[in-house]
Amino acid sequence: MTEKKSLKMDKTDSIVLNPIGIVKNSIKSPALIADEDGLRQNSDKKAVQKGFHETEEEISEIILNEEFEELLEGIEEYSHIMVLFWGHGISEEGRNLKKVHPMGSKDIPLTGLFCTCSPARPNPVLMTVTRLCGREKNILKVSGFDGINNSPVLDIKPYVGEYYPQKDISIPGWMQKIADEHYSK
Repeated sequence: MTEKKSLKMDKTDSIVLNPIGIVKNSIKSPALIADEDGLRQNSDKKAVQKGFHETEEEISEIILNEEFEELLEGIEEYSHIMVLFWGHGISEEGRNLKKVHPMGSKDIPLTGLFCTCSPARPNPVLMTVTRLCGREKNILKVSGFDGINNSPVLDIKPYVGEYYPQKDISIPGWMQKIADEHYSK
């Protein structure tokens, strides 16, 4: 029998993250809403799917604090970047969820939160890969950013596909169905 281990941290232990910038776009509300009732789609399934495809085309601006402009030197050589941002629209109730129906689909069984890409998380640090369309000083223009307007940006990294596993990847059937429905054209 495996012994259950737990990490106990004192309430005074904390991690402070300071945003390095902010996102500006026309996305006013997230595609998924997390509250005390769980995770649900913000509109009907077809509208959510349409929204995912429109997000791929929409240009968002990532406006970094001017002090970080120098850190962007050379970023234009990449076609894609990873943006880590804070899910500031996630309610306290959403942050306390343990299980969700992935993508708010009741036809998928409740699944442990860490097994999903749900924005509802104890610490809503979200990540997306976006196409880098251009840079003007401390402002990056990207397409495919799926966060809402005014999302605080925590970090930016170049996307290098070769750094990530390419072979022997497995995902559950329900996740493949979501990928096919929402990300295939």
